Amino acid sequence: MWEAITSPWPWYVSGPLVGLMVPILLVVGNKEFGISSSLRHLCAVALPAKKGYFAYNWRDYAWNLILVAGVIIGAVIAVVALNGDSGPAVSASTRELLDQWNIAAPTGLQPAELFSGTGAFTSRGLVSLLAGGFLVGFGTRYANGCTSGHAIMGLSILNTGSFVATLGFLAGGIVVSNFVLPWVMRL
Repeated sequence: MWEAITSPWPWYVSGPLVGLMVPILLVVGNKEFGISSSLRHLCAVALPAKKGYFAYNWRDYAWNLILVAGVIIGAVIAVVALNGDSGPAVSASTRELLDQWNIAAPTGLQPAELFSGTGAFTSRGLVSLLAGGFLVGFGTRYANGCTSGHAIMGLSILNTGSFVATLGFLAGGIVVSNFVLPWVMRL
């Protein structure tokens, strides 16, 4: 029994569980699933304003902050209690590609050459973290939401903007993984 809980769950179990969040949130209180707005709510808590972007009643969105806390707590439990920090299964072709980029197949969640204390201060690490972080932050603000909000919630309620945003995420991922990432890895 414990082995079944601690092993990675297949997509056909975990996917529908994530999908159940949509009707639960809609039925419980007409809420929309998404994580990117939680930073705005945290800033509104920490920086109360009378005018501007942070001037709203953040308490109406406290449920979203509880959701984010649950994600963080769940991640800690997964890593500490459920062996969630073990490396992913990597195919032979991916190992070959990583070898070309002088990156060892990850034994943890990320390649140490990019995301360790020393790897973060290399040209590859800085471009990956700073440029990637900026683009993710800018993109979620510009698209008015993140991939989870648009692809899970927006598509399920047939939102046209979410459909366009999801197509943009997919196209961006294809371009970055085929053209930008190989360039960054040669730095």
